Amino acid sequence: MEKTATQAFTRFGLGAGDSGTSPEALKAQLHGPDPGLVSDGFAALPSGQESVDTERADQLARKALLTAPEAEKAAYKGITNQLYRQDALAQTNFAISTPDGFRERLVWFWANHFSVSTQNAAGPFIGAMLREAIRPHVTGKFTDMVLAVERHPAMLRYLNNAESIGPNSPAGLRSHRGLNENLGRECMELHTVGVQAGYSQSDVTNMAKIITGWGMATSEQGSDSTGYKYFPERHEPGPQIVMGKSFDGGEQAGIDALTFLSTYPTTYTHVATKLVTHFVADNPPPHLVAHIASVMRESGGDLAVTSAALVDLPQAWVPGQKLKTPFEYVVSLLRAAPPPPDQHPPEPVGVMARLGQPVWGAPLPNGWQDQASYWAASDAILERVNFAFDYAARFGDGPAGPQPADIAHAALGPLLRPATYHAMQSAGSRREALTLLFSSPEFMRR
Repeated sequence: MEKTATQAFTRFGLGAGDSGTSPEALKAQLHGPDPGLVSDGFAALPSGQESVDTERADQLARKALLTAPEAEKAAYKGITNQLYRQDALAQTNFAISTPDGFRERLVWFWANHFSVSTQNAAGPFIGAMLREAIRPHVTGKFTDMVLAVERHPAMLRYLNNAESIGPNSPAGLRSHRGLNENLGRECMELHTVGVQAGYSQSDVTNMAKIITGWGMATSEQGSDSTGYKYFPERHEPGPQIVMGKSFDGGEQAGIDALTFLSTYPTTYTHVATKLVTHFVADNPPPHLVAHIASVMRESGGDLAVTSAALVDLPQAWVPGQKLKTPFEYVVSLLRAAPPPPDQHPPEPVGVMARLGQPVWGAPLPNGWQDQASYWAASDAILERVNFAFDYAARFGDGPAGPQPADIAHAALGPLLRPATYHAMQSAGSRREALTLLFSSPEFMRR
């Protein structure tokens, strides 16, 4: 196997089994619809609207049980909490199996950029957000992705905009409930212009006012297919100024404001910095950031063009510059060595939580960090080794089954160090040999 092929599916993809084994093959994945959205594995997953309806049905059922015997209350589990787990498992398993690893890596990159956590009871809606707001736009326009994400129930719930009410709106005057600035702040600081734009606190407050009324509702209440609904009675009236630009009231003001922010000059630099950090190095070279920012700007925020430009960076083809996150590590390990047919596959969502990166569970709105220093603590690395040792036991030591050397060459090709190979050859068992492989520096990095 050529070094180029290995580096292609290691740095840009998710590991062995990827169709992207050359720059041209990687770019080919940027065309056509998202493979996950046309797969049978996602077909039965609920839409955002259906998830909102399910949550409401659970709320009504629990309300009806208020006067029921305690045993009956305890027996009722509801199904809302199952929505997170079934979607997380389906999408994680898809990452393990898809041959379009580069495109799938981009899905998870953007999901982390627009990070929504299971906190604030947002968990049941996150999977739907990836399927409805992230996947359709991974190779489209950045502005379209921004608009879809900020209006999705997952984001509206997570950052409290569903409860935000304009103080001078009819609902605000009636209820005396007020503004919540969380989404107004994070859509600027984290999702678009970044702190380098130099916006003020009044800009944050005004942005929060602009998007009042953006909420979530059941299908009976007239939501769209994602569960989003605009409530005009909650919207703060009057024009608002954000970063020197005035926006009239109403739902369109929020769309116009986010369009303005998503195409602001510092947005391109902010996003390019994260992309170069992810695909090149923990400390992104400024000239590479400037180049990707210019590609993004000149293409009008075209993410397919921007992603292709990342493939063209020679620095992205230097092996071993990035430490895999727990998600990347588990996915690449299971792609390299699928469980034997007679073995029940491990539950990847639980494994990722064990290794310190629960799926869609980042502790803060800025998502999971993308630098080795965040993941390289000795106890964290030891936990990976322990998992590798546990998993390798599934392969036994009989003559049948995959040989460790074959797995190593398929996963790493010429990136496999002689020292690792010789240690595997000297190992006392297949389990020990595979543990050495999955614990090696070249497998831990990409």
